[in-house]
Amino acid sequence: MGDKRTSSGFLLKQRAFLKLYMITMTEQDRLYGLKLLDALRDEFRPFGYKPNHSEVYKALHDLIEDGVLQQVKRKKEGMKLQEVVYYRFPDGGYEKAQLYKRQLKVELERCESMIKKAIRDNYGYVESVTNP
Repeated sequence: MGDKRTSSGFLLKQRAFLKLYMITMTEQDRLYGLKLLDALRDEFRPFGYKPNHSEVYKALHDLIEDGVLQQVKRKKEGMKLQEVVYYRFPDGGYEKAQLYKRQLKVELERCESMIKKAIRDNYGYVESVTNP
């Protein structure tokens, strides 16, 4: 993971958005892939966004490759043989995660300003951003 994330100049890419949520959800101990996917789908259903399985796992794998997260296999509760892959921060991973979150905050604020400008320019006002 580089020191500075470069903007595409338009809106935030889906993978960057998902990586941000993977970091935050790992901080909150929502630790395994399927549970992360279900939580994301539930939280963003009101907005019409349903991340697919492959994109969530690609985001997780990017974070692993960047040294932000690591996989840990554990036995599933109540099961003798079934294992679940959990995600956690390795040594130094939490610091990398915080850097990524700070960089993405700047990018999200830029995107928010761009969307507000589009609403203002095309509709003459800016709606407040609220949850549906």
